Amino acid sequence: MPRKRGRAIPYDLLKDASRRVGILSLLSAVLWVLGTLGSHIASMAMNDPRWAQLQITDTIAAVSVAVSLALYFYTRGQDRNPKLILDLGLVYMVLMALALGLEGHCSTIQHGRPVLPEISWIGVVALMFAAIVPNAPRKTLVAGLFSASMNPISMLLSKAQGLWDFGPASNALLMHYPDYLLVGVSVVISHVVTKLGEQVTKAREMGSYRLITMLGKGGMGEVWLARHRMLARDAAIKLIKPEMLSHSSGDNAVLVQRRFEQEAKATAFLRSPHTVELYDFGVTEDGVFYYVMELLDGIDLETLVQRFGPQPAARVVSILRQVCRSLADAHRNGMVHRDIKPSNIFLCRMGSEFDYVKVLDFGLVKVMDSDDTQMTRDGGARGTPAYMAPELALGTPQIDGRTDLYGLGCVAYFLLTGGLVFDEIGATAMMLAHLQKVPDLPSARSALAVPASLDRVIMMCLEKGAAERPVGARMLERLLDGCDDAGIWSQEAAETWWRTNIPGEFALNDEKTESLHSDQERTRTL
Repeated sequence: MPRKRGRAIPYDLLKDASRRVGILSLLSAVLWVLGTLGSHIASMAMNDPRWAQLQITDTIAAVSVAVSLALYFYTRGQDRNPKLILDLGLVYMVLMALALGLEGHCSTIQHGRPVLPEISWIGVVALMFAAIVPNAPRKTLVAGLFSASMNPISMLLSKAQGLWDFGPASNALLMHYPDYLLVGVSVVISHVVTKLGEQVTKAREMGSYRLITMLGKGGMGEVWLARHRMLARDAAIKLIKPEMLSHSSGDNAVLVQRRFEQEAKATAFLRSPHTVELYDFGVTEDGVFYYVMELLDGIDLETLVQRFGPQPAARVVSILRQVCRSLADAHRNGMVHRDIKPSNIFLCRMGSEFDYVKVLDFGLVKVMDSDDTQMTRDGGARGTPAYMAPELALGTPQIDGRTDLYGLGCVAYFLLTGGLVFDEIGATAMMLAHLQKVPDLPSARSALAVPASLDRVIMMCLEKGAAERPVGARMLERLLDGCDDAGIWSQEAAETWWRTNIPGEFALNDEKTESLHSDQERTRTL
């Protein structure tokens, strides 16, 4: 019967531990330098003429510093395997134990030194590594025994050189048996640390998925990179933990849970390829709400403009048309997004297609003609002020898809100009501006050419009254089709832009690939 295997420590925790190995090695290098300098200064203060002479301890220290710095710089390199670094950390511990043993027993004549049980720096180092650097208890035991044996071995070398006649060889073990006891303690500590890591892994399990690393955090919860345990398929998981609900109580806590569940159900109900795809939804035994969605390879529109500035009109028209298709599907099913903004629109590479748009985050979705006012009564206006339609700012209960078209007009304005429709400070001032002020034409504020036809379409979306906007997302898409003077943004142009500006940046990085390989290796051993 195969032996039951424990859960692996999460990859991000292993990565953090590998960084700590580098920090420990750098600290060790500093201590070797300071200790050596301190020894020479003390000799000089006591008028010992040897203070200016090169001692064997100096050679030991120099080699130790070189090894420590080599390990430090290795850990600082890119794409290092954290498990390999942890194993190297144990080898490093043994080497440092050898250096400490040689310096303590083979550097000077020690005749007359009493042979009494003592705790040396080697035992302390073994405890430090077990507490700070997680490793399997078996590895910790083996490395610890080798390390603790460096003192007796050094004593035997000292005796062979005639530096110290301490009697029977067994005295070397008797003098340093406390270090072996500390090795036993270090194994217990290692066991506790690895169990804590396994508990973290268990806590990160969401149904058939395992959380790998956090991708972001927002008002509605956290988003994590996750991996299916059997299919090795990457996904994104959005979740709300119980502690996030603890800030609310009574009906408000229930409301947050209902909103989260509504977002999952609404997203799963939609079928447009331009809406982020939902894989799964559930609640863990610990009360964590989660849903699993496709992991997108790309960049959101807010980051796009922040990094690359205003976008050409042809590209903006291409993006807007794809968003319209997602919204048309939602509106046809009686849903209003209510929070259309650049950070909720993702520009992706989907297979061989570039500039493929995905609409995210239906967390504020409202079902049109719904009598359930509880979902909105606790906050009044909902959404992002810079992209909020006037009716949302007023808290009007009856809204429809034209509310989303106003937000999309604000997004188009941002893409073309690199700025918001209104430059106001504070949420209240921003909402008042959307209620009262008339925006400038995008062409008047953009450094790029904006055709008059696109100006007109965007200004129609930004009308204060919903009745004056396009009647629906399909109509808006047809209006955008008529912007012939904006030019054509072809797949060739999109691919050229991606390969020039962000070649491979949003592909799976080496850390995720290494984690996948680790998962596959564990699967083969079961």
